[in-house]
Amino acid sequence: MTQPPLPQPPAPDERPCIKICEHEDATGWCLGCGMTKLERKAWKRAPAYRATIRASLPPRLEALSAQGHVTGPAAGRRKRKDD
Repeated sequence: MTQPPLPQPPAPDERPCIKICEHEDATGWCLGCGMTKLERKAWKRAPAYRATIRASLPPRLEALSAQGHVTGPAAGRRKRKDD
């Protein structure tokens, strides 16, 4: 039996935003993707910073998760349940 293909990582220019857009108060990091509002705006206007922004996101999401926040796609599911 063959395994299903693994999901492909996003292309370097593809926005990491997953449309959660709920920001943690102390850091300003999005619980869905890890970007700040300023970084979200810079994504379009400053392509040279995309690799730097993208590299900073996994550690941010891990830090938020360690603080007890629900992160990534699960943050969106939690948000909808609370509504």
